[in-house]
Amino acid sequence: MQKLTSTDPESRSADLVADNIARLRALFPELISEGPNGIAIQMDVLKALVGDRTVTDAEEKYGLNWHGKRLARQLALTPSTGTLRPYPEESVDWDNTRNLMIEGDNLEVLKLLQKSYAGKVKLIYIDPPYNTGKDFVYPDNFQDNIRNYLELTGQTGEGGRKLSSNTEASGRFHTDWLNMMYPRIKLARNLLRDDGVIFISIDDAEVNNLRKLCDDVFGEDNVLAIFVRRRRMATGMRETPVSPDHEYVVSFAKSLPEVGLYGFARRESDFPFEDNRSRFRSTDLTVGMTKEMRPNQFYAIRNPRTGSEYWPPEERVWRFEPTTMQTHLGENIIWPDENPSGRMSRPRFKT
Repeated sequence: MQKLTSTDPESRSADLVADNIARLRALFPELISEGPNGIAIQMDVLKALVGDRTVTDAEEKYGLNWHGKRLARQLALTPSTGTLRPYPEESVDWDNTRNLMIEGDNLEVLKLLQKSYAGKVKLIYIDPPYNTGKDFVYPDNFQDNIRNYLELTGQTGEGGRKLSSNTEASGRFHTDWLNMMYPRIKLARNLLRDDGVIFISIDDAEVNNLRKLCDDVFGEDNVLAIFVRRRRMATGMRETPVSPDHEYVVSFAKSLPEVGLYGFARRESDFPFEDNRSRFRSTDLTVGMTKEMRPNQFYAIRNPRTGSEYWPPEERVWRFEPTTMQTHLGENIIWPDENPSGRMSRPRFKT
């Protein structure tokens, strides 16, 4: 039997403090921050979460901070005075459908869903207003949000409330957007199951702030990915030096260890060709690197049947270095250009 030492974990009792911090982080990720001596609990945040309205605008700790964050957090905790009303006469197959569409102010609806759907939703996708500086309208007042919704939708008079366009000239350009997003993201997290995930579409203007906001709400240990989605061909017609062709999908998990993601099942139609080994599809044999970056992957491939040579296109190189390529050629998993479909002009890889 091996003798224990004072440094062995078996010789020490459980770390109750670390366990308590882990539980708090799981329940309220925004409570935990980096303090001067390590992990710190933000007491002002804790007070706000339990309804203490005496919290002052004290100096914030490390993290994403902005003017109005405290009020935005309180807004998420303020109960809604609204209700959801069914409309069977405007619905399709009311008695049998398993689908539900809710029309209304999204912040109020998120609050109303807490009672029936908290901890039950597996996936949330949102496409929030992009902060374009054009038509994004926000309330200057966080109080009486039902009244604000009615005014925004033209159902009541203005009532003296000031509404402003969030133009790029505004000193609160990002602040106003964050104040709008924070309570909604906070309430959306409450709806997720332990294995639930959220996907949020966003563009360059706020992708960094959205990532930090979600770090605050979900905990940075629960980031799933930031996907890049190509949405158009770049036209170069913008006034800026670069014309982006993509946007982002920021994804977080309620609890990352609980999440399991699966791709689409393979279909026979995805592999239209067949040789003596198996069915396969034809994929690119090159990668997007230059011969200066990968000189050992820029060379000619010789077709063993015809003797023809093939070079990779300019600004690309072969996927494999010469020794591996020769092995694949010998195993007949490099497809020469004599493709029966006539579509290939250079060797392809059998996948």
